Amino acid sequence: MKVILKQDVKSLGYKDDVVSVKNGYANNFLIPKGMAMVASETNIKVLEENLRQAAFKQEKIKQDAEAMAGKMNGLTVKIGAKAGANDKIFGSITSLQISQVLKNEGFDVDRRKIVIDQDIKSLGSYTATVNLHREHSIQVNVEVVAE
Repeated sequence: MKVILKQDVKSLGYKDDVVSVKNGYANNFLIPKGMAMVASETNIKVLEENLRQAAFKQEKIKQDAEAMAGKMNGLTVKIGAKAGANDKIFGSITSLQISQVLKNEGFDVDRRKIVIDQDIKSLGSYTATVNLHREHSIQVNVEVVAE
């Protein structure tokens, strides 16, 4: 019997794969547990349409990330912080603060997509990596200045 997998099944296949299994395995385990559905002509057509639309959406997201990367190229973010002796700041600069400054400059970037290479605990220049897409990331210069 041919079935379409709704989720990854160990040693059988990945989501949206069409696989051939024994009737008992499909009828008694895969289909009742919601892991698969029968691969009828209608279900296969629906699957193909869903995959085509998903690919279109992924391409749109990728193009948006490329456009944002082009705009952010060479961007320097200035963050003001209270500093004490020896140019040490009180606390540290986090990805949340970098995200807020980027939002003020017109770039809506989630804080979880910002990776800071080292702890920012003193005044100076640093770099942070912004992961815009699985295939696109960009380096942003972070300059910490005294308030």
